[in-house]
Amino acid sequence: MKKGFVAVLVFVWVNAFGQDPHFSQFFSSPLTLNPAYTGKFDGNFRVAGNYRNQWPTINNAFTTATASADFAILRNRIPYFDTWGVGIMGLNDQSGNKTLTNNFLSVSTAYHKALDEDGFHTLTVGFQGTYANKRLNLLKLTFEDMLQADGFTGTTREDFVSNNDHIALNYFDVNAGILYSGSTNGFNNFYVGVSSYHINQPKESFRGGNYIMSQRYTIHGGGYIHIGRITTLHSSFLYQQQAKASETVLGAAIAFSLGDDEDLDASLYTGLWYRFGDAFIPYVGIEFSGLRLGYSYDVNNSSLNSASNSRGGNEISLIFVRRPAEPGRKKLRCPKF
Repeated sequence: MKKGFVAVLVFVWVNAFGQDPHFSQFFSSPLTLNPAYTGKFDGNFRVAGNYRNQWPTINNAFTTATASADFAILRNRIPYFDTWGVGIMGLNDQSGNKTLTNNFLSVSTAYHKALDEDGFHTLTVGFQGTYANKRLNLLKLTFEDMLQADGFTGTTREDFVSNNDHIALNYFDVNAGILYSGSTNGFNNFYVGVSSYHINQPKESFRGGNYIMSQRYTIHGGGYIHIGRITTLHSSFLYQQQAKASETVLGAAIAFSLGDDEDLDASLYTGLWYRFGDAFIPYVGIEFSGLRLGYSYDVNNSSLNSASNSRGGNEISLIFVRRPAEPGRKKLRCPKF
């Protein structure tokens, strides 16, 4: 039953429209959220990684992994509080127990322009180019007209553009975004961003049609403030829409400082996000010496409960920021969640 359900999911994806892979911890996957995040951090370079296993009870229905790295360039040739960032990202997404495999390689750049003499407020414009490769394993697909007395042993009449066991398509994609980030005192931060994906609307079809990929629009924002001597409140929201599909996520986490050493920057995080109409997302994380490790688990509460057994998915995130060893340096307050 699970195998059949996964086949249906993949078939719907191929014949209807493909939604982009997404993470519940969108705040820990900067280059999949908005190209304007490229280079927006307090340090020399940043590496990030994410892994998501959605609906694990349905035979690996969806698994997604990504890795990225970004850094600043031309530091000595642009204004002191300006930043020019470049980055690279790879993403692998598999559906239906590897029936459909998507691979993406992206290069992005963003310029962060300081709006005041202290660098508290910045406005960013970012761009991203992506090469996409998608492969469909026909041997793992089953269709209703293949059903025989001894199982799915017949031949389907579904028409694909290839008679091989695998068919593939490739295309180039263009994404862009803007981001505003600000602080009132240098110790808090608030931000809002807008991004658009598939601006060039590439063609995507395994069946020889002229399906045009729908653009994805994203609005996101958040911030953090200190609410005690050792506690900080982080909050964030996300709204995105692609074709007729949309999602809204809202939540917050509290960070508990584990020491007074600012360079160690050790904190424990606990929080909860909610994807409206779909799942509660409890989150825990730990941060020390520029490394933040986070874990979340989607508790599904939608109409898919009967198939998923209320299990939405495990997700792990990792972000490491290498900070310069410069005593007395001015810290940049950047978006964090």
